[in-house]
Amino acid sequence: MVGVRVAAQPDETGYLRMKRLIDLVLSLGGLIMLLPVLTLIALLIKIENPRGPIFFRQTRIGKDEKPFTMYKFRSMVTDAEKLLDSLLNQNEIQGAMFKMKNDPRITKVGKWIRKTSFDEMPQLLNVLKGEMSLVGPRPPLPNEVAEYTAYDKLRLIVVPGCTGLWQVSGRNHVGFKEMVELDLIYIRKHSLWFDLKILFRTIGVMVGSKGAF
Repeated sequence: MVGVRVAAQPDETGYLRMKRLIDLVLSLGGLIMLLPVLTLIALLIKIENPRGPIFFRQTRIGKDEKPFTMYKFRSMVTDAEKLLDSLLNQNEIQGAMFKMKNDPRITKVGKWIRKTSFDEMPQLLNVLKGEMSLVGPRPPLPNEVAEYTAYDKLRLIVVPGCTGLWQVSGRNHVGFKEMVELDLIYIRKHSLWFDLKILFRTIGVMVGSKGAF
């Protein structure tokens, strides 16, 4: 079992403050720099389905099991969540999460923005609000957490992230149990240098478009 510190110790205060500062600077800077691309994506989503929303809002579970609303660009049909039950038997990931490579709910624009991870960019707003960090464990769905063991819930003792060790270690090719272990390794080894390494590796994953669906 991976050793995890449940609460921040005094010597971690500096790390947490610097992590928050980096989150604020990079998320705000990213939103400003990517504004033309984000605007184009919004237009393409609206052109493909004029009546559908541009953004997808979904309840996720954050630090200490507190729910929050996470933002993404809509990459699926508008009734995607209603159709999920009919696809559960085709889940390609074992454990408390759902992934399907050729998910029929994904739109044409959605296929591209998911491949490049641009669908995740609105989560920078969650980072600005302090609900997420740039680096941390993936924020799970409430129904996923309902299946968690006490050990699985250890990944919820820190602020969730836009990217993390799971995303740069195979992402959808890594099972749920492996994801939990990677998250706990991140929590145990957390440092600014480790965060920066994951951010740089994330850029490489986005450019290579590997492991995303």
